[in-house]
Amino acid sequence: MTTDSPRLKPVLLPKQALLAKTFHWVNVVSLFIMLGSGLQIYNANPVFGGRQGLHLPPIFIGGWLAGGRDWHFGAMWLFSLNLLWYGLYILISRRWHHRFVGENDLKALQVGKNPKRKAYAWHRIVYTAIVPVLLLAILSGIGMYKPAQFYWIVDFFGDWQALRIVHFMTVPTVILFAIVHSLLALKVGGSRLLESMFW
Repeated sequence: MTTDSPRLKPVLLPKQALLAKTFHWVNVVSLFIMLGSGLQIYNANPVFGGRQGLHLPPIFIGGWLAGGRDWHFGAMWLFSLNLLWYGLYILISRRWHHRFVGENDLKALQVGKNPKRKAYAWHRIVYTAIVPVLLLAILSGIGMYKPAQFYWIVDFFGDWQALRIVHFMTVPTVILFAIVHSLLALKVGGSRLLESMFW
């Protein structure tokens, strides 16, 4: 007498659109260049304490101030254009309904019982909250890039030093976002979901 063994259901791997994968890779590369070149710019003229002020670890790109600026602003345009086309992509494809926080997410956090649903809600809150931070980083960066042409940006922030401080503070915020974004993705979909964003 033989018994049929139960069939194992195939494991469905998460799939991401090629555009989403491209967006993440361009972000990783451009952010790495901006971080390395930004540290080069910072150490050439520290935000806090002037030239004799606090210096940061040497993870440098660009050689010195002029080279660091060239790399930094080149990567800034790559990063900005990447955000622009991805924003248009999720707008046209209506994916923004699934990317940003909504009323259902707030309800899930208040009365929901499903831990994964709550993690997903937090994920969308974090995803939504980073948008104004990125816009602030780009706006302040443009003001530092061409302060004479975009003097109104400098005036908006009060003065040059305030502009530098705001721009500098967006860096740890973006790094923290990347960490939380990755951890929440792991909690919702495991390592397969995280890997699917790149491969």
